[in-house]
Amino acid sequence: MKMNSIPREKIHVAIITDGNGRWATSRGMPRSAGHRAGAENLRRIARAAKNLNIGTLTLYAFSANNWQRPAAEVKALMLLLHDYLIVEGPRCAHSGIRISAIGRRDRISPALRAAIESAEAVTAEGRELHLRLAVDYSSREMLYRAACRFYTVTQVSRKSFEGILGDVTHDDAREVDLVIRTGGEQRLSDYLLWESAYAELYFTKKMWPEFTGEDLAAAMAEYRTRVRTFGSLPEAVAS
Repeated sequence: MKMNSIPREKIHVAIITDGNGRWATSRGMPRSAGHRAGAENLRRIARAAKNLNIGTLTLYAFSANNWQRPAAEVKALMLLLHDYLIVEGPRCAHSGIRISAIGRRDRISPALRAAIESAEAVTAEGRELHLRLAVDYSSREMLYRAACRFYTVTQVSRKSFEGILGDVTHDDAREVDLVIRTGGEQRLSDYLLWESAYAELYFTKKMWPEFTGEDLAAAMAEYRTRVRTFGSLPEAVAS
């Protein structure tokens, strides 16, 4: 297989938005203040992504494991997501940004589910950027749910499995080109495991609220220097 150089067309960037709570506590503020700052930063990064050749931006907004956090913190996170979608839906529609959510929807509140569906509907025609929010998301659970359905498929193929994975996730299973994690940790944390099989990884110590458009541009610049072989050899070696 021939080595694929870094493409110039729009790519898929996935971000693990880590560090909200630590950012806040390091400044003597409650963790909820960090989550509010993180929600504000989501707006800024989404707009920056439009100018950086990013076609799809997937953000880890709330993992399935986050349900284990204190009830007050979970409630605050859910309210922030709800308010973000209500406010940003019309704004994103005007800016050509399409919003969608991936993950489970049966455990979130009816109000948040309605806000998701409304934002998806009002921004459905957006073509400048596809902004995906992972809400109540666990990659392993999505894979398990897809596998449980797959045994009924008559035409067994990778494509048909990805179709089922897209159904249970509420969006297509699309390849990720670059995974960025803020907050200093260096792990994927059950995030887009199938889609990130050959993704480039970029870790930064900056907490999510302080991660800027310039930082996103720096990550993209680093990505452009990578040689993606997809298991093959670089052309210089292969020849």
